[in-house]
Amino acid sequence: MYIVFVLFWILLNGRFDMEILIFGLVISAAVYAFLCRFLGYSVRKDLCLLKSSGLLIWYVLVLVKEIMEANIQVLKFVFSPKYIPEPAICYFKTDLKSGFAKVLLANSITLTPGTITVSVNGDEFCVHALDTSLAEGIEEGGFVHILKKMEALW
Repeated sequence: MYIVFVLFWILLNGRFDMEILIFGLVISAAVYAFLCRFLGYSVRKDLCLLKSSGLLIWYVLVLVKEIMEANIQVLKFVFSPKYIPEPAICYFKTDLKSGFAKVLLANSITLTPGTITVSVNGDEFCVHALDTSLAEGIEEGGFVHILKKMEALW
């Protein structure tokens, strides 16, 4: 993260010379020290983030794929005059342990068209789906598997 701060500093300055580099190193060190001291950040968290960056990219790609598939399905519902959607509320439990992983899963479900995370109570999720077909397999989708792998790294 320290390196990201330094690079961001140089990018914001628009030019590069020794004075800007030295000042950027000092300012970035101060910001990083503040993060470590008051926000619970650490070098260990940086390394965990670096280790899980591949999984994060994979997660984003799976999310985009799921959004595209759900968009196509919702479009079929909208443009099919014969089809009457059957809304459903689905409850499922998850093995995810960290609050961050649960929030990421809930937000990913809500970002996917046709589904909305209504509530999360402990390990139980309540999801409203536009149609029962959209709710099928939501508890064992690609999101959950990737999040479990991320939690193993954290």
